[in-house]
Amino acid sequence: MSQSAPPPNDNPGRKGSDPQGNWRGYALMAVVILLIGSAMMVGRDAGRAREISYKEFLQLLENKSIDSSKDVFLVQHDTTSAEFIEAFVPVTALAPSPSALPSLPTTATEPQAPKLGSTRIRVPVSIQYQKEELQALMKKAGLVLVPRYENDQMGALLVNLLPVLLVLGLIFFLVRQQLKNAGRGAMTFGKSRAKMLSQDRNRVTFRDVAGVEEAKDEVQELVEFLKDPRKFQKLGGRIPKGVLMNGPPGTGKTLLARAIAGEAEVPFFSISGSDFVEMFVGVGASRVRDMFEQGKKNAPCLIFIDEIDAVGRHRGHGLGGGHDEREQTLNALLVEMDGFDSQEGIIIIAATNRPDVLDPALLRPGRFDRQVTVSLPDVKGREEILRVHAKKVKLSEDAELSRVARGTPGFSGAELANVINEAALLAARRNLKAITNAELEEARDKVRWGRERRSLALSDKEKENTAYHEAGHAILIEVLEHTSPLHKVTIIPRGPSLGSTMWLPEEDKFTHRKSELLDDLVVAMGGRVAEEIQFGDVTNGAMGDIRQATGIARSMVCSWGMSEKLGMVEYGEGDSAVFLARDLGRGRNYSGATAKIIDEEVKRLIDEAYEKARHILLTHRDKLDAIAHALLEYETLDGSHIREIMEHGHMVNPPQRGSKPPPPPPAGASGESRAPSGPEEEPGGLPSGLVGVPT
Repeated sequence: MSQSAPPPNDNPGRKGSDPQGNWRGYALMAVVILLIGSAMMVGRDAGRAREISYKEFLQLLENKSIDSSKDVFLVQHDTTSAEFIEAFVPVTALAPSPSALPSLPTTATEPQAPKLGSTRIRVPVSIQYQKEELQALMKKAGLVLVPRYENDQMGALLVNLLPVLLVLGLIFFLVRQQLKNAGRGAMTFGKSRAKMLSQDRNRVTFRDVAGVEEAKDEVQELVEFLKDPRKFQKLGGRIPKGVLMNGPPGTGKTLLARAIAGEAEVPFFSISGSDFVEMFVGVGASRVRDMFEQGKKNAPCLIFIDEIDAVGRHRGHGLGGGHDEREQTLNALLVEMDGFDSQEGIIIIAATNRPDVLDPALLRPGRFDRQVTVSLPDVKGREEILRVHAKKVKLSEDAELSRVARGTPGFSGAELANVINEAALLAARRNLKAITNAELEEARDKVRWGRERRSLALSDKEKENTAYHEAGHAILIEVLEHTSPLHKVTIIPRGPSLGSTMWLPEEDKFTHRKSELLDDLVVAMGGRVAEEIQFGDVTNGAMGDIRQATGIARSMVCSWGMSEKLGMVEYGEGDSAVFLARDLGRGRNYSGATAKIIDEEVKRLIDEAYEKARHILLTHRDKLDAIAHALLEYETLDGSHIREIMEHGHMVNPPQRGSKPPPPPPAGASGESRAPSGPEEEPGGLPSGLVGVPT
């Protein structure tokens, strides 16, 4: 059963005393007060007599229409200065006429009338000026004025004070809520910010997770245990208390946790590691305790902590002294997960990209019993991921997702989703009705190597230099035996480079042979060698090639044991990232003489690769010129075009001429653009994302 709302006491911010929820009650109270006041006013108006003028009253006296069986009252108000005479007359005496009170209705059923057919009248008078006149009139008509005093202080007070009371009540309510919120904010720093995931919208299940079948199988045990714990308990088994999911960014760790929430019929709390730490001391530990308290009230339940390395870093390796709030938070987390007061039925799921920096006490059995590695998907997994994301877009019938999957080795699930999204945006810009293979291929190249920058103005000399640079790489990829197939060569600026040579492996590769690495070194040297052969000079365009070649050679010598002089010994700490004082304080684990040998071996590998590249390019000098001229003419060549030139000396099926970039602005214009020679522009440099070159 999906949880759509938290329990009443699981979060103080959602209690019934929430100011947002009290507005209705106060508004209803104000409406009731207004209705009561209106009813009182209407009641007062309904009980009043019919008011006539003094002239009409004199006419009634002359006609002897005043009912003498009922007293005639001289009414005076204590609260106001109004004075009037009340008496009863027959209804027929006040028959409507063109000049006689057309707007005053009769009240034949007046309850105060002594008999049916009479109505009460009211005549405004002034005793101060008409006292003697009224006495003479009453004596002449044989009537007696009976004085009566009306005291309506409560009604008048209510009518006069009602608006003031409403304004004061509104001010009191606003001030009260402000004080309550201020106190709540000060006293709830230690409350957990874990949110219960609602499954009403955007529900994710295992059907939405593809490419990580092994990880799905491991976490599915949690769902089965929560649904039927007796299945495991009858054999004495104990479900893992904590599961740590680690892997590269974008592989679907958080998505997998949301899928567990979608499948399990238990409460699911989600929180980030950074939500525990605040500027106040002790807040993190208090939030950890409150989070487990919420979990205890809703047990069995799942608690997902994203980016747990924010609070679970190794203790004792901080820079500087003083109190470390993260360590106190970690201590509270360790105690709650497996302390004296352990909580049964609470399963912790955590995700991180840096399992190497986590504290060892956090990873021991009893806390995070199981570690699930969510790795990059293989070709089958990539195709499944593409099909999941392709359900949200419109693909053409001839679109081949399997072809895209084979051409995206090393892509994570997030990158594959980005490929589909970029292809959809590209098809929309082209006003297409569906996404075709062309949009998928271009989107793949854009995500991997960057977008084409056709607006960048290059001089003819720089274009020629870039063409020979890329031609050198392309020839070596085709000639050497242990390289991946050539995919595309272009001199159109893309991403950080002015030109690119792209190759893709035929299948996923998880290991690299020494022969393959040596050929990769030769390919990296091809651009610089081609420039030297053609122009007798070199540029800084090979900076990226040199960086990658140096990294490959140093890894071969120091990490992979591929040097005969140094043997099967690791020198250094590998490629792991530096973690604060733990790694900054460590010196190198080899002597200065060994360091000299390492440098000599790295230089020897690169020098041998340079000489081999020079020999091959001099042997195929005519092919170098042909490929460079074809690049200058067509700007982009596929691998098949390069193979045709290598076999026949020319292209049998030349490509269509690409759209030329717009002409550069005139010299001196404010928008003038030129190819920079700094490190951000690497003409011909091998893109850092090329598959087949380990970094």
